[in-house]
Amino acid sequence: MTDGHPPDTESPSVVEDAEEAAPQGASVARFFLLPLAVVGTAVVIFLVFSLITFERRTPADYLAEVRGGTANRRWQAAFELSREVARIRPGPEREALAAETLRLFESLSGKRAEDVRVRRYLTLVLGKLQARAAVPQLVAAVKDPDPETRLYAVWALGMIGGPPAVDPVLESSFSDDSGARKMAAYVLGRLGDPKAIPRLRVLLEDSVADVRWNAAISLASLGDGSGLPVLRSVVDRDALVRQASLSADQAEIAIVGALKAIALLRDRDSLPLLEKVSREDPNLRVRAAARTAIEAIGGRAAPTRASSMNVEWRESVLVV
Repeated sequence: MTDGHPPDTESPSVVEDAEEAAPQGASVARFFLLPLAVVGTAVVIFLVFSLITFERRTPADYLAEVRGGTANRRWQAAFELSREVARIRPGPEREALAAETLRLFESLSGKRAEDVRVRRYLTLVLGKLQARAAVPQLVAAVKDPDPETRLYAVWALGMIGGPPAVDPVLESSFSDDSGARKMAAYVLGRLGDPKAIPRLRVLLEDSVADVRWNAAISLASLGDGSGLPVLRSVVDRDALVRQASLSADQAEIAIVGALKAIALLRDRDSLPLLEKVSREDPNLRVRAAARTAIEAIGGRAAPTRASSMNVEWRESVLVV
């Protein structure tokens, strides 16, 4: 006020700068802040609505929908049920669900189109529940008209186990479908019956690579080293790429499975190859598995502590 001018009076240049800045600030708000606010509001509304409407569905709810839902919803509920049942611990609830699933499975026709997909996923449910009472129905399903149901039935028999499963799985191993032979080769190892060894040795010569791999791994789980040349050809990446075109994840799974199988056989002749893999393979998990296999066989001490040859290790070999 000492010079007679109001205290908020600015020079012309300052005013011009402010006028130029104003449209820029408006642009920022228009192009960035407002859209972000709209998106943020939409996300908040969605989350609130989801919390309000969320309803935890139980396996019993899914089974009820399989029984009485619309044609399209029934198979979807069966699929969702097949994903949920693995969480149910052994006990009365699990046994009751297995019994009810089996009753529903028996009521479905393998010839009605709307029942086919439902039967597929209920087959998986019975396998995951390890429903021994379902073995006769699953044995019959190995010859189901639907090829996927046949495949799932073989897998389910492998999950349940027992002598009655061996013969139908052996029969499936003669299928013209390579997927069925692959699954049978895997399950024959899981069943643990030496009766399967002669057939698995034949499958080592299969024209499809992953059938050979599964046969070799299964033989190793049965204590038979006939598949060692095949297992070494999987562990050797150069040999592996000549056999099949695999993604990085698929190659990792195949190599780690073969390494575990070699460890089960405690094959000392494979140690030079395993040493090379433990040093040079580009995949960290593969290198770690090679070191673990070396220690399990009794080679040099691995840099990281290896697991003992326990049940968990033995079962994990059969992952394909």
